[in-house]
Amino acid sequence: MPAARESLLDAAFTALADRPWAVVRMVDVAVAAGVSRQTLYNEFGSKDGLARALVRREAEAYLIGVERALSGATGAAGPNERLAAAAGWTVRAAAANPLVRAVLTGCWSERLPSPVRPESPGTLSRRPGIPDPLPSPVDLLAQIRDRAVHLLAGDWPRGGAVDLSQACETAARLALSYVVAPVSEGEVESLVRGALA
Repeated sequence: MPAARESLLDAAFTALADRPWAVVRMVDVAVAAGVSRQTLYNEFGSKDGLARALVRREAEAYLIGVERALSGATGAAGPNERLAAAAGWTVRAAAANPLVRAVLTGCWSERLPSPVRPESPGTLSRRPGIPDPLPSPVDLLAQIRDRAVHLLAGDWPRGGAVDLSQACETAARLALSYVVAPVSEGEVESLVRGALA
């Protein structure tokens, strides 16, 4: 039931905007999505399952936006400009979506669902009976870097002063620093351009 799943995730996201996750009721999410409560439980198993799916969906939507910024500015725009666009997208996405901000920074307010964390940062170990952990900021940073490297590899000048992987990680880390200490999107993009010049 892909349509029901998306409707339920949309309803949960809307509910989270109105009230803390601790007081969001499964029955209210099901009613808002126009499905039975049993359908909700069949799809996600529990409130924790719903929360995890919601966080994963928002993180994946953020990563798709990163890819769009890295490839959407193609044409005359060089790789540094595209990295700057991805940094601007990161700041915008984190400002607009508290779940994206939490996944990027690791700072989960009491209004948000609590994540299940791996035992050590950057390690996604699978233990029996324990659901897969949500991506940590370290995991997400690695995904951002790897996607950027993949999308920019053909346009990166060979033998340049900065390695492509290093440039992608630098741009992502600069963007994340401005998620934590916000400034205007234009300043972020300018800083990334300057750091990579």
